[in-house]
Amino acid sequence: MAKVLPSIDAACRAFIARQRIFFAASAAPGSRVNVSPHGTACFAVLDETTVAFLDRTGSGAETAAHLRADGRLTLMFCAFDGPPNILRLYGRGESFLRGGAAYRELLATAFGGVEPAGARQIVRLHVERVQTSCGYGVPCFDYRGPRPSLDNWSREKGEAGLEAYRREKNAVSIDGLPTGLVDSA
Repeated sequence: MAKVLPSIDAACRAFIARQRIFFAASAAPGSRVNVSPHGTACFAVLDETTVAFLDRTGSGAETAAHLRADGRLTLMFCAFDGPPNILRLYGRGESFLRGGAAYRELLATAFGGVEPAGARQIVRLHVERVQTSCGYGVPCFDYRGPRPSLDNWSREKGEAGLEAYRREKNAVSIDGLPTGLVDSA
């Protein structure tokens, strides 16, 4: 049932483009495994072996910590409507902090310079393995639209409030690993 592909081909790109959600899974030695949902509005296929997504301020920062400590990252897309399918992208990721030169360049080239409220980093994945599987066990769901909650919360906090929140909630992972998302000075 599973099929390993040499790269992100046209069929994979089309499948990704139809999805509304993906999941990012990461871990570091001795840490808990983390799985985070993300909307695909801030996801980009850069080439056949590279993808990126804009990560927004949230209550945790496990992916950032795990990338610093280990680098392994898996992204999973599931078909919740239409033909069943699961696509996993395995590889090594890196984080580009908001405001840095690499972040600005990726924001411009991959996301048309559009930065969502609360953006804190861009994660780029160098894909080492592309794998599909049947998806027969994935239930069907109807998409009703994006939630405005994170946008509203981020705008209400403002830049200063988001920075304070990141210092309080995003400096270390739940296992005490540094995230690199806040200036430690």
